[in-house]
Amino acid sequence: MVPHLVTALTGPINELEQRVLDSMPAIERWFRLEWMEHTPPLYSAVDIRNAGFKLAPVDTNLFPGGWNNLTKEMLPLAVQAAQAAIEKICPEARNLLVIPENHSKNTFYLSNIAQLVRIFHMAGLNVRVGSVDPAIKSPKKIELPNGETVCLEPVVRSKRRLGLKNFDPCTILLNNDLRAGTLGILEDLHEQYLLPPLHAGWSVRHKSNHLHSYEELSKRLGKLLGIDPWLINPMYARAEGVSLDGGSAGQDVLASQVDAVLAKVRRKYKEYGINEKPFVVVKGDSGPGGIGVMTVRDVKDLAALPRRAAGKPVAGAPVLPAAADLIVQEGVLTNERVHDGVAEPVVYMMDRYVVGGFYRVHAGRNPDENLKSPGANFVPLAFSESAHLPQPGAKPGASAPNRFYMYGVVGRLAMAAASYEMEATDPDAEIYE
Repeated sequence: MVPHLVTALTGPINELEQRVLDSMPAIERWFRLEWMEHTPPLYSAVDIRNAGFKLAPVDTNLFPGGWNNLTKEMLPLAVQAAQAAIEKICPEARNLLVIPENHSKNTFYLSNIAQLVRIFHMAGLNVRVGSVDPAIKSPKKIELPNGETVCLEPVVRSKRRLGLKNFDPCTILLNNDLRAGTLGILEDLHEQYLLPPLHAGWSVRHKSNHLHSYEELSKRLGKLLGIDPWLINPMYARAEGVSLDGGSAGQDVLASQVDAVLAKVRRKYKEYGINEKPFVVVKGDSGPGGIGVMTVRDVKDLAALPRRAAGKPVAGAPVLPAAADLIVQEGVLTNERVHDGVAEPVVYMMDRYVVGGFYRVHAGRNPDENLKSPGANFVPLAFSESAHLPQPGAKPGASAPNRFYMYGVVGRLAMAAASYEMEATDPDAEIYE
């Protein structure tokens, strides 16, 4: 299924598309060499924005939910990628334990868990779901809207291993982003693979580390393609210790960083003849909670920040401190439209492979707003047919497979950045002098 796209089909994005297609052999070799040196995350999902003049990732999720949004046509790719990942990690693996979020009443989320169970079962593993929710004291079967069931079982921790009653897994798949903190029950496991690792969780991870890695990789890929890396990279800055309770601490630094990023974007817009008003998004450097994503077009907009911080907290997020480190990220418009709604592609990957994706569509939002909000819906992308089969010779901007291939390149670049990020923050990494 290829959704009907209504997109800006002129300007630099088409030149970028043509450059990417012309450089396909060099791009694929570049990624192959990267994966010889670096280990990709087990799975990831990347939100991408196509502004019509640039194509850039705006968020990289290392604990992706939403696998239930992938169509059955995408399953073969996901199963094959899961097999490749398991072969590398634990070739003799027999049992896999999935640790979900504590959302036992959220059937949409549990449909995502059911899809993950299906993928890894079809990859040749015995798969069970172990809950760390203290309320789950015995196996609990939950009916899903599509007629399936998910069975949540209480995890059992021995001195050295984590499993279920009469179930000892080689590998543990986390689908819990640890935003409320690292769970002690997951620490100090022996001879078990925990994927993603604990330092990928939001209680440890910082967006600035990821953005730094992505910026460096975008420069290298940009050099390979002969393009301005800005076309695939959102500029950013970091503001430390910003008061969120109405105080003045860090406010000058935040205002200065907002001004600086807006000025850089204005210069780029002028260079490329772009007649749009620049904006930035301000968000917490660690975790998805707190102020959420705040769109800022002028420093005066920052006056609303304490109100945003005092608003309804994100479920499961830790209590927001009085001061926080914030990210000021270049805002990227989305010019994609699906069914009259503003849309952005989300690329799903497992191991080093693009396995599917969907458009997040929101009819009630503007092109410069965050689409992750109530009212969003999801339209599958035809990645299973298109991401690996671009059509050379097609007119730029007119071929959905070529557009999807370009999404896949940017998604994989963000995935590579995540692998660099994880290496840099691994507490067990060996340090060579």
